[in-house]
Amino acid sequence: MSSLSRLSVFYVSIYLGTGVSLPYIATFLRDRGMSGAAIGLILAIPMLLRPFTGPALAVWADGFTLRRTPMVLLGLGAALGFAALLVAPGALGLALAWMVGATLLATLSPLVDVITLRRARVEGFNYGLPRGNGSAAFIVANLAMGAILTVAAPKIIPIWIALAAGLAALSAAVFVPPERVHAEDAVKPVGAERWKGLGSLLRDRTFLLAVVTAGLIQGAHAFYYGFSAIIWREQGISNFIIGVLWGVGVAVEVGFMWFLEPWRRKVGPEKLMILGGAAAVLRWIAYAFTPPLWLLFPLQALHALTFAASFMASLRLIEKLTPPSSASAAQAINSALSMGFALGVATLASGRLFDAFGPHGYFAMAGVAALGLAGAVLLFQSTPAHRSEA
Repeated sequence: MSSLSRLSVFYVSIYLGTGVSLPYIATFLRDRGMSGAAIGLILAIPMLLRPFTGPALAVWADGFTLRRTPMVLLGLGAALGFAALLVAPGALGLALAWMVGATLLATLSPLVDVITLRRARVEGFNYGLPRGNGSAAFIVANLAMGAILTVAAPKIIPIWIALAAGLAALSAAVFVPPERVHAEDAVKPVGAERWKGLGSLLRDRTFLLAVVTAGLIQGAHAFYYGFSAIIWREQGISNFIIGVLWGVGVAVEVGFMWFLEPWRRKVGPEKLMILGGAAAVLRWIAYAFTPPLWLLFPLQALHALTFAASFMASLRLIEKLTPPSSASAAQAINSALSMGFALGVATLASGRLFDAFGPHGYFAMAGVAALGLAGAVLLFQSTPAHRSEA
């Protein structure tokens, strides 16, 4: 099998789990008797801890000879954490089990991104193809679990997620190419040296600006992730159409990754980040006015820019701004902030915003996105040496 096919299998295994955990884990927690506040706290804990757990696990992973070895261990650990949800006692037990499973599973994506970005550059394939296959698997898992829950109890949710994490561990061992962490003739750095490399990243102002900018644009999705379905139901939109709207968002994300690679390279990651930030400001302002159904479809298509474009731009920027020896830590920090801490803080704030302002809470997300857009403009102005795509 080619590297493209091998890596596609691994991305699919990850997102078969995420496609169920993201939309449905709250349903399981509710079935276990958790209140809305408790559910929000349980889900936010691993996100808020990710700025610490993500880089620490990445530094640990860089101590192995092959990049896929820690990925196998992380997948197995995540499977155990998710399986523990079935027997975890009370809110504290559920929070601990979810923290373990979600933290370990979330670390897999930035680790495999390092391999995929390098293989794509060396072998000449589009990174968006295997990553887009993962997003397609997200849609399949989402729809499948929706159908399963019509005949099965919510406890099937952690069972599915645990099996998917186990499949990810197996896929890492069998399909992920045997990429070395360090050159074959290089001396493997000891733990202190790896932590020193992490410290160098955190002192790099351009790197931090790129990470914070991506975090602001991605974090601005929190209100949409948490409350779009509730708002649309209050507008009288059916559950089926709500599912279609979510599907449109993910479908355009997949299309962007699969088919727009030449355009993305021509534009470059700095300008792509600006486009993502500008689209996010427009999208969330429009949503604050509870637009009619016909307008929601083109607004959902903006997900290709607000999520996919800014995500792809952040990966390329981080890759270009950091040395290969710190690649895992750099992508882990990026993931920890953009899909971790920033999203976690915004998720906690979104509940209060919704209670106080309803759909107008989207205005706050537009403000967050505007800060991200300002960061993207500043990043473009401050990195003239990095404006051409590698």
